[in-house]
Amino acid sequence: MGVSLIPLSRILVAALLLLAGGCGWLRPAPTPILPPEDLYQLGETELNRNRYDEARQHFRKIVERHPNSSLAPRARFLVGEAFYREGEFASAIKEFETFLSFFPRHQIADLVQYRLAMSYYDQLKPVEQDQGLTVKAMEQFRKLVKEYPESRYATDALAKIDIGRGRLAQKELWVATYYFTQGNVTATRQRLELILKDYPRTLVIPETLYLLAEVNFAEGKGAEGRTLLRRLTDEYGFTEFGRRAAQRLRAQR
Repeated sequence: MGVSLIPLSRILVAALLLLAGGCGWLRPAPTPILPPEDLYQLGETELNRNRYDEARQHFRKIVERHPNSSLAPRARFLVGEAFYREGEFASAIKEFETFLSFFPRHQIADLVQYRLAMSYYDQLKPVEQDQGLTVKAMEQFRKLVKEYPESRYATDALAKIDIGRGRLAQKELWVATYYFTQGNVTATRQRLELILKDYPRTLVIPETLYLLAEVNFAEGKGAEGRTLLRRLTDEYGFTEFGRRAAQRLRAQR
């Protein structure tokens, strides 16, 4: 019986087909696109574990792959929230501003506005340093009160606006005191009068009045100085500077 010979070319073709099929069998299956609900749950779990980068990855997938999902706005906010909790305030601010530009009337927009303000507030610097962040925080808190007056965060926003005003007044008083120690009574007076005009209900008013009295005495305006001291004893007698004013008046009799 004769043996039929298979052409070598056919053998090579069959081998290549088997090899190609084998490669396809070894190739990993494509990663499935999870539904937004699953991604949201995964993101929340990682966020609660303080695994911020992992949380952001899950939330970003919702924004990018499921932009029409009802969870997409919240996911965008939580990307910023992860940055905020991590102390990456510049990135958090960017995310919160993006949210508000897209969803200014969303049901959590007031929370996002509050977090935006807090991203500045949590960076406040000592009174001796520049207070630019204080000004920005106050602007964002004012926007919250104006845009979302019924928000549960509005009360805290108002309180923090008052704190900001107090810090700005403290800054002005700090500068005024520096000018006074340098003998520049004109610049001192300008700063003190600005405090009385722009920050009349802040805690630095007694000290401001006392220092302004000293400025008047330094300028030879004794009557004006004594008038300020009497105002201090009448309106702020319970304070340290009210008591100092009373002592100063007794010493001048």
